[in-house]
Amino acid sequence: MLKKMNKTTKNNLITYAMVILAFVIMQTLISAGSISSLLQGLMVPLCTYIILAVSLNLVVGILGELSLGHAGFMCVGAFTSAFFSKCTRDVIASDGLRFFLALLIGIVTAAIFGILIGIPVLRLKGDYLAIVTLAFGEIIKNMVNVLYIGKDSKGFHVTTKDVMALNMDADGTVILNGPQGITGTPKNSTFVIGFILILLTLFIVQNLINSRDGRAIMAIRDNRIAAESIGINITKYKLMAFTISAAMAGAAGVLYAHNLSTLTANTNNFGYNMSITILVFVVLGGIGNIRGSIIAAVILTLLPELLRGMKDYRMLIYAIVLIVMMLFNWSPKAIEWREKLNDWRKKHFSFGKKAKEAE
Repeated sequence: MLKKMNKTTKNNLITYAMVILAFVIMQTLISAGSISSLLQGLMVPLCTYIILAVSLNLVVGILGELSLGHAGFMCVGAFTSAFFSKCTRDVIASDGLRFFLALLIGIVTAAIFGILIGIPVLRLKGDYLAIVTLAFGEIIKNMVNVLYIGKDSKGFHVTTKDVMALNMDADGTVILNGPQGITGTPKNSTFVIGFILILLTLFIVQNLINSRDGRAIMAIRDNRIAAESIGINITKYKLMAFTISAAMAGAAGVLYAHNLSTLTANTNNFGYNMSITILVFVVLGGIGNIRGSIIAAVILTLLPELLRGMKDYRMLIYAIVLIVMMLFNWSPKAIEWREKLNDWRKKHFSFGKKAKEAE
């Protein structure tokens, strides 16, 4: 059955199988109590990072554009969904329904921002695009930090000064408290939900890559002038990839926001540090390699915690792993060895196939 499948379908199934197997193993270990509470607490953030890495690879690897604003879209999804969940906590009794609606709101809002930012920004290339998208992420983070939103019997109150400037009635509650963020978001995110979102992200990205639209996007990446000369709408396909990537980053933001009791916007979680971290996952896993992005996100997220007992050598080992992964993915010799291995496998496989046909 597997031999009759084409290479793309086989690779996709291997990726799905790898994710499902990892989930089953982790769930078994968690149920048996073989994993520390610290590692259990990393499962939802790990799912978040995988979604972010796969979605950014769509822009960096498949579209071929360097974007550093992914944390901004994550921030949009996180805060809009957390705002909705906190406002409707007493109105919508079902946690599942409320989280599902919050997820939709986070995805749609991030996609809208992706369109609004993508229309002017995608006219730029290379470093200029990276700088502008990085600036977008910082603007979103800073806007969240100066906003104060409260709600009372009269409705919503918004200001950029302080809590006192909201002028709410005695029954009013502060929802977004500037740099202190949103407190009291329902903790609805679970490892199972994260796993489902990873599968959905993989399904969307892999189906897009292997579709007619995906081939058009890759044609733009390989040679923009040639793609335009055969009638491919450059703006349409670039905006499509950018918007889908932004929407999935918004979904990751929803997952992240509903795993914390207090959601704040700072440099580490929604600033340039986060954008660079996600880009590291993509680069080390292999640009355009979806499976590699997943593996890199898992290794680089879990490794510091697994090495916590070796506190004197933890960062040294972490740095060595980064260098080894970079050499394995990008050094000319490693690429040459992988090509030779692939040639040998093809030759061996074709020889076995011919022998069977002869029988």
